[in-house]
Amino acid sequence: MSENNLQEYVTVMIADQMFGIPVLEVHDVLRDLTLTKIPLAPPEVAGALNLRGRIVTAIDVRKRLGLPKLDEDQNGMSVVVEHHGEPYSLMIDSVGEVLGLNAEDIQKNPVTLDARWREVSAGIYRLEDKLLVILEIERLLGTAGSADIAA
Repeated sequence: MSENNLQEYVTVMIADQMFGIPVLEVHDVLRDLTLTKIPLAPPEVAGALNLRGRIVTAIDVRKRLGLPKLDEDQNGMSVVVEHHGEPYSLMIDSVGEVLGLNAEDIQKNPVTLDARWREVSAGIYRLEDKLLVILEIERLLGTAGSADIAA
């Protein structure tokens, strides 16, 4: 595998499904968030937080994808990304490792992939024991609640 085709992904878990976010799109990984509620915000907007002087909108990815809430006894984590120049904190279950994968091995979304995953996926990698769904931030944030939340 040539160095030119190597793409690195931060792996995250959401409802027992592994997703990959391109490492260059991840600005921060956070835990123990203190959120301020935003009145009249769409349901998937969990609130806002202050990160080094910047206001960051927190998106509950489970709610965005129509999944049940994370159990109360589980502490989720958050990955900060940018969308149209604005920072967003994606609330996920957990963060895993960084994987370097060959860009040529990415496959189109199979028709059997859950429709919620397919809607936000740029494709998949078949790992030894599981499927890695490549999360496309533009799709995740650009179509939240069928209205662009960055508007």
